[in-house]
Amino acid sequence: MPKAPRISEESFNLILLTVVAGIVGMLTGVVAAYFKIFLRLAEMFRIWLTGYLHGEYPTLGFFTFLVICMSATAVAAILVTKIEPHAEGSGIPHVEQIVAGDVGPGRTRILPVKFVGGILAIGAGLMLGREGPLVQMGGTIASTVNKFIKVNKTDLRVIIGAGAAAGLATAFNAPIAGGVFILEELVRRFDVRTTLATLTASSSGFVASIAIVGSETEFRMGPLPPPSLLTSHWIALAGIACGLLGVTYSWLVVFFLGVADAIKIPTWIRAATIGLVISVIGWFSPHLVGGGDYLTQEALWAHGTIWVTLGVLGLRFVLGPVCYAAGTPGGLFAPMLVIGSSTGLLVGQIAEYVQPGVDLSLPAMALVGMAAFFTATVRAPITGLILATEMTGRVAMLPPMLGACALAMLVATALHSEPIYDQLLKRSEKSKEMRKMIAAIRRKKS
Repeated sequence: MPKAPRISEESFNLILLTVVAGIVGMLTGVVAAYFKIFLRLAEMFRIWLTGYLHGEYPTLGFFTFLVICMSATAVAAILVTKIEPHAEGSGIPHVEQIVAGDVGPGRTRILPVKFVGGILAIGAGLMLGREGPLVQMGGTIASTVNKFIKVNKTDLRVIIGAGAAAGLATAFNAPIAGGVFILEELVRRFDVRTTLATLTASSSGFVASIAIVGSETEFRMGPLPPPSLLTSHWIALAGIACGLLGVTYSWLVVFFLGVADAIKIPTWIRAATIGLVISVIGWFSPHLVGGGDYLTQEALWAHGTIWVTLGVLGLRFVLGPVCYAAGTPGGLFAPMLVIGSSTGLLVGQIAEYVQPGVDLSLPAMALVGMAAFFTATVRAPITGLILATEMTGRVAMLPPMLGACALAMLVATALHSEPIYDQLLKRSEKSKEMRKMIAAIRRKKS
């Protein structure tokens, strides 16, 4: 009689890895759902408070609002400096180091610091995104789960990457983009174990999240006309513009981080100072500050004049990197979506001005810009294409987005601009070496 089929040890380990990835993904999805809920509540409270104080106490309310926002950003920075320094900023470069095996898994305390600090900082109006914190929280959940399951070191790094994918998938209701980003940008390989674990965690996290917050696309768009060759030169121009701006934006992020390091003041004072600037803007225009989803949606609806678009683009382009230097938890994705969509919309508005009657869809141009700018800064074109498509549900725009992304990537590569997360990773490693050198010098003097 033929022997009954048996599961080899390798296959059993693969099944176990997939099950663990699914558990990590579901836990990440639940955490992400409540993180998004509290962020939304914080934003709603800030906007309500602005309106209430404007009406009841115009002068006193102004200073009260500033103090509240400054205090929130200062507390977020204190949580980072006093409890968990690795919770600063996006967290994606830290996850990348862990997945590569350069550093050990992050401590569990990253999770509460990132959760609370992110709500305080973004809720207070800092121009930061939720996706970076969720990526790092997903990786932290994976390392915490491993304390009970005990997989080997290699599989642990795979699980941490899978948890990070679940975090990004739930941040934007984009499960495919979440998995692809980790494989394309963080891990940079598509072997069976990594791919299976990443896609499993991404999908299970998405399912858990939508069970709590719903499954609507992140942004709403009306019907778009089919792409036309007659307007392809404007799409190409949008790709080139996004490439140039992406290179500059990446440079500004690193530049302001360097400025922040050079100014020898406590991190909480720096965060409070930036919070002061942002709160003044938020007092007069509440929707201009914060993560920026409202502004991205407005761009995708082609609302506003050319001057309004230019103003939003200029303000967010400069203050986004400034906010990232505050030393609080917060990511870069959502602010980049604002800049990308505004850039695409601006190019479309310029096209209508210089070529009256041009058959060009402004919402479509905003969507093209969103994908192209992401590609120029992060240098992950596949993720950019899928992310923009999943967030809007507009599959027909893939061909023009593909062309614009290619040109944006060409410009950034030709100008020798490294991906933003590679730049942040190198900066982190240099800072670590510098701190070791300073500590060694101090020991010798003592």
